[in-house]
Amino acid sequence: MTVPPDLKPHMDAVTAALSGAGLVVGQAAPPATIPPTGIYAALFFDPGQTLTESLANRKTDFTLTFQVTYAGPTQEKTMWAAQRGRIALFPRLTVAGRSAWRVEELGGPPVQRDDDVTPPVYYLPVQYRLQTTS
Repeated sequence: MTVPPDLKPHMDAVTAALSGAGLVVGQAAPPATIPPTGIYAALFFDPGQTLTESLANRKTDFTLTFQVTYAGPTQEKTMWAAQRGRIALFPRLTVAGRSAWRVEELGGPPVQRDDDVTPPVYYLPVQYRLQTTS
C-alpha cells in the first residue's frame, strides 16, 4: 500500500523558487516585514489532490494549485515582481522524492490597486498548477 504524497515538499519547492529569485515571500499573507522596496509576494496553497496514475489505482500522482499575489508600490513594480515569479517558476521545480512537471501558469485578473491601505498597494494574483509523480 502506498501513502499519499506529502504536501509540504511541494510548498517548500514553490517558496524556495520564488525566494531564490529575490522575492520576499509571505505565507497566506504579506511577509512579516515588508522590504524597503515595497515589493513582495504572498503564497496561497490549496490542499492538493492525489490522483490515480493507472488502472491499478495506485495513487502516486499529485496536483497542487496555488496562487501568488504579487504586490508593489506601483503597477510597474508589481508587474516586475510577477515577471520575476514567472522566471522563477519556469524551470522544473525540485520536489523532494518526486518528479515534477513544469509549473503551469493559469493566469489571473489585471493588476489592481488597494486604496484601503496607506500608502496604496498594487497587487496581481496569479494562479499556477504544480504536478508531480513518484
